[in-house]
Amino acid sequence: MGVRSNSKEEFTSFVRETGGQLHRAAMLLTGDHHLAEDLTQATYAKVFVHWRRVSTTDSPVAYARTTLLNTFLSHQRVRRNSERPTDTSTVAAEQVAADVDPAARVDLLDAVATLPPLDRAIVMLRYWADRSVADTAHDLGVSESVIRTRSRRALLKLRPLVDDTDIPSTPARSATSERHQP
Repeated sequence: MGVRSNSKEEFTSFVRETGGQLHRAAMLLTGDHHLAEDLTQATYAKVFVHWRRVSTTDSPVAYARTTLLNTFLSHQRVRRNSERPTDTSTVAAEQVAADVDPAARVDLLDAVATLPPLDRAIVMLRYWADRSVADTAHDLGVSESVIRTRSRRALLKLRPLVDDTDIPSTPARSATSERHQP
């Protein structure tokens, strides 16, 4: 019942192509480099188990992203851990983006970390990954109105914590989101 050699090569190629993208998403969700690595590895382990089926879908990347989000949310529900590493914000900021002021990145990551897990996932998908409301709702298995409401509330919570220029004043409407809006 092992995975064929060709499938292993395809999976390895898939990991090489998507590893950075999934790790950055995990970084934004967890705010911790080590937890992001664990989350990414757990995601790829789950995807590998079902690789034959996943590789034939329209978008294996979307499947992996959904698996990442579900693994993160499941971990948050099951393990309400109060442990917090002491100084990971610098490492986290370096991993996320190199073209933004480091202090602003740290402030933004710290602010996003204060959000509940679902809100963090919504903010990450909507504003970092530039996903539409419909795509975000589909990925998280909730209604579009939940996405709109929670993203609006999350932005209101984030604004006082960071400089207003770092957070969109209204939900951004990208070409992707306009395609899905009536």
